[in-house]
Amino acid sequence: MNITAISFDVDQTLIDTDRVIMRSMESVRDELMRRVPGERARCLTVEEMWSIRDREEKGYTGDVRDYDEIRRNSFLKMLDHVGYSGPDFSQRLNESYLKYRYKDIQPYEDVVPVLDVLGPRYTLGLLSNGNNYPEYFGLAGRFDFAVFAQDVRIEKPDPRIFRIAAERASCGLSEIMHVGDSLETDVAAAQAVGAIGVWLNREGEANESGIDPDHEIASLSELPAIAGLG
Repeated sequence: MNITAISFDVDQTLIDTDRVIMRSMESVRDELMRRVPGERARCLTVEEMWSIRDREEKGYTGDVRDYDEIRRNSFLKMLDHVGYSGPDFSQRLNESYLKYRYKDIQPYEDVVPVLDVLGPRYTLGLLSNGNNYPEYFGLAGRFDFAVFAQDVRIEKPDPRIFRIAAERASCGLSEIMHVGDSLETDVAAAQAVGAIGVWLNREGEANESGIDPDHEIASLSELPAIAGLG
């Protein structure tokens, strides 16, 4: 391999976004229960809230997902779900969510050590469809480039977003190794443009997708060996 740059997905690759979101949803549920009387509000579960939010994201019709809009619309749907018909306080729910959303995001334990090893040898970057910038989770200044879908208005697996990453890394697509947790939007998308696709499979999930990653790892600590750093 003639790899000069390594790009990383963010959500569920560098940070446990699902855990953070679930905790933030709990704060929204508590706020909603305080303000909305009745059994439906008291019985609302975080899993139901997540399902409402997930449906809102899947039904989003914009070219690139606007997570702020998706979240605001989700809170309106949650109020409808519990039968609330009073003055709109979805903005208050949003404020409660954001208070905890960015309170204590931390990278996985294997992130900083592997960046320390790879940083002196490779150009490191971020390539994400999400909205978690490195300064949100203590990694400001650790990357040479960053490409976020909401900024460039293109999402993975679109090949154009990988071309933007290659331009910012000042290298060819075949010189990029991309690491992420999604077989479709990280691995297959990287391979489609000639980059190396590494599947980070932290939970040991079965691969029934038909997609064959160039490498599969359970921890980022395995990455230096793949990159030839032993």
